[in-house]
Amino acid sequence: MKKTIIAFSLLLSGIGSFAQIQEKPVDVKYRRSSLHTMVIESENFPQKEVVLKAFNNAPFPDKYNEHTIGEKSFNPINYTLTAEEKALIYKPSKMNSLLASAVEIDSVARELPYRIQKYLSKEKIANKLVAKWFNRQSDDSFDWNLVAERGVFNASFLETKTAQSSSDGEALLKTAGFELIGNTFVVINKFNFYANEPVAAVVRDVAKAELAESMAGKPKMFVDKANKGIDAVYEKTKEGYSIFATSYLYKLVWNDSISNIFFTEMYMEKGSIDAKKKDAFDKSDLFKLEFVGDERASGLITFSLKEKRTEEQIITLSTIRIIDNVYAKLQKKYDVFKTKTPLYTGNPITAKIGVKEGLEGGEKFDVLEQLIDPKTGVATYKSVGTIKVNKDLIWDNTFNDDESLIAEPVVKGNNAKPIIDRTTFDGANKFYSGMLIKQIK
Repeated sequence: MKKTIIAFSLLLSGIGSFAQIQEKPVDVKYRRSSLHTMVIESENFPQKEVVLKAFNNAPFPDKYNEHTIGEKSFNPINYTLTAEEKALIYKPSKMNSLLASAVEIDSVARELPYRIQKYLSKEKIANKLVAKWFNRQSDDSFDWNLVAERGVFNASFLETKTAQSSSDGEALLKTAGFELIGNTFVVINKFNFYANEPVAAVVRDVAKAELAESMAGKPKMFVDKANKGIDAVYEKTKEGYSIFATSYLYKLVWNDSISNIFFTEMYMEKGSIDAKKKDAFDKSDLFKLEFVGDERASGLITFSLKEKRTEEQIITLSTIRIIDNVYAKLQKKYDVFKTKTPLYTGNPITAKIGVKEGLEGGEKFDVLEQLIDPKTGVATYKSVGTIKVNKDLIWDNTFNDDESLIAEPVVKGNNAKPIIDRTTFDGANKFYSGMLIKQIK
């Protein structure tokens, strides 16, 4: 039997109608990856409370399903490493390998990835992510509701399968669950925030000391002129702060073996709670998070007399934008973390992504048609072409906390250039609203 194209409300409109510009957003449901975000409680730094508040209040990345499990932060100092673990990190020389138990080097920054892994393991974060997938209740029962919801099943199809045979419905959900649960991620963020003035002052003092040495015996007027130049650089660089973000990406391990053990030994259906199964699930080391990789981003925060925002608002804005920046880098670098996005219109080809997702112009995207197997109800994605970002028509969708500061249309003579509220792509006019796109590396 031919696969049925899922275009939801678009399906009845016909391909021809998709050639027209769609001014209203298309409500396309598709299977997204799930994400839990965290921040590391680090040492004190300027404006720490403002930065952490900005992280906690930042809009959740809308291309992922929110899979928050409660824990939003932790302190790596509480997860110390043994001497043996440190010996592996610092790789002592052969001579010192016999003295591994005496290793006392303590560099939290260098040890941070290992401390994160220790936190994830000790606190059973993977177990909690799985528990959320199966909607664990206060009575410790599980259900399929979240899997069914995020699986994007046609409601009547699922009801039919369940009515025909409970095992059919369960098999269907297990199939979808395998795809969905395996695309569960945790991003752990670490911020460093520095006042620029102390660094600028050190650079100035070193430069002046080197100048005094190199120009010893030269006329005073030349030395003074050079010193003024150094002072001018200092004045330009001393204002504001520098912010740095490092994000560590982890993926939940979920495969046939883990799935089988979970369903046969730990799954607790409503009305048949088993204390032994509960204990087995809570204590199990079956579930793990694997490290995918990390990315970094940085930014300069300065303040202007013309700025309408307060200092706290500026720091908040910069923090949220740098979070978006580092997430965009993770998506570009690691295929497994890339998101799908529905096309907003087919002619012209547009989508609601932009600068926030790291677009600069020229990036290529696969265009995917979502298909469903009528026998299994499982959605698949077939590539039907490629498109490229038009560098002159990129939407600046970076976070803005004050609508009054959004730019007005640019007017030149009698012509007004409208505000761009979507990104335009170059490509064949055979695509339509609701098709999904995914960036090519």
